[in-house]
Amino acid sequence: MKLLLPPVLLAILALALLLTLAVVAVRRSKGARGAGAIALKARPVMTEREQAMYRRLRETCPGSEVLAQVAFPALVSSAREHRGRFDRLVADFVLCDASMKVQVVIELADPDRKGRARADAVRAKVLAKAGYKVLRFANVPDQDDLRAYLNAQMPADDRAASSRRTSSRSAVVKATRSMALDEL
Repeated sequence: MKLLLPPVLLAILALALLLTLAVVAVRRSKGARGAGAIALKARPVMTEREQAMYRRLRETCPGSEVLAQVAFPALVSSAREHRGRFDRLVADFVLCDASMKVQVVIELADPDRKGRARADAVRAKVLAKAGYKVLRFANVPDQDDLRAYLNAQMPADDRAASSRRTSSRSAVVKATRSMALDEL
């Protein structure tokens, strides 16, 4: 019994075989290049500006826990199919009370990363949708300004865990002007 295939079918089979071989060859060549040693280099956990803000938060809010570089999955939960939208995002600072309840999420603008407004807006939207208060600072404020602004922005019961209160309303207005911040 002799099997004869039409020439068109033979051409399609030959093309499929060549395409399969090409895909395998490309995958092997990529694997061979990536199989070598990976050059790794240590880097600081925080930039100098972030370190300054961390220290400022610690000295300004001694009754609060200051967490730095907090991954969004530690703050936000959602259905598995939506986690890819935020699983690689990181909050600069999270201010918590003694029971580790989040008081406020603090973002520090990075002047070296121009054109990040859209990404920053997405981060703020995710956090706000989860119910967090997000404060964004353009620079590291001085201790009095930071204390006044946090007291004005945080609910009264959360403020008690921070530091001493500033009662002067003019100090709050002065603080918001001198810090050059954007509230999200």
